[in-house]
Amino acid sequence: MKYQHILFDLDGTLTDPSMGITNSVMYALRKFGIEPPDRKELYCCIGPPLVHSFKNLWGFDDQKAWLAVEYYREYFGEKGIFENEVYEGIPELLAALKQSGKKVCLATSKPEEYAVDILKHFDIYKYFDFIAANTMAEDRATKKEVLEYLKSNIPEVNGDNAVMVGDTVFDAEGARQAGLDSICVLYGFGKKDELLAAGAGRVAVSVSELRKFLLEE
Repeated sequence: MKYQHILFDLDGTLTDPSMGITNSVMYALRKFGIEPPDRKELYCCIGPPLVHSFKNLWGFDDQKAWLAVEYYREYFGEKGIFENEVYEGIPELLAALKQSGKKVCLATSKPEEYAVDILKHFDIYKYFDFIAANTMAEDRATKKEVLEYLKSNIPEVNGDNAVMVGDTVFDAEGARQAGLDSICVLYGFGKKDELLAAGAGRVAVSVSELRKFLLEE
């Protein structure tokens, strides 16, 4: 199918944020006197809302989870945000999509302030027609909420002309709940079986295969 609106997740889809996010989580945990686990065990914090991660993984109550998010942001806002790198081939893919007349949007659960700073830092902000993101108050924490916000601002986006591109079950589930198709990439932080079970329409093993799905079919 030829999609006109391409909606990209950020973390694990456009960039590899693993160092910055895990360092920020480690910083927050140490503020509570908790020795963090191995870095790879914290990759599960990439994707879901932070408040939920601190509650689900460490049993924090609401107040403690929000304090953990504040500590996380102390590190992330100063250092972690740029402990990050764009996946090879992504700038070229974004440029090709724009050149072909596609509408390119961001759909991320990361707060908009951080998302925009990251896109500008890596000089890819110029490719985006619209930014749909979370807020610092976590008002749009789920991917469904982010996508519904995007659809309310771009009414022409629908299940016939738009696709969500992400890397986790949260992207696949959010797209399904919002009535949209999804393509999930395997170079991020999701696993193929989990992504397909969550409703991913397709999986792409690489940026080049993703490009083929979006531009050549």
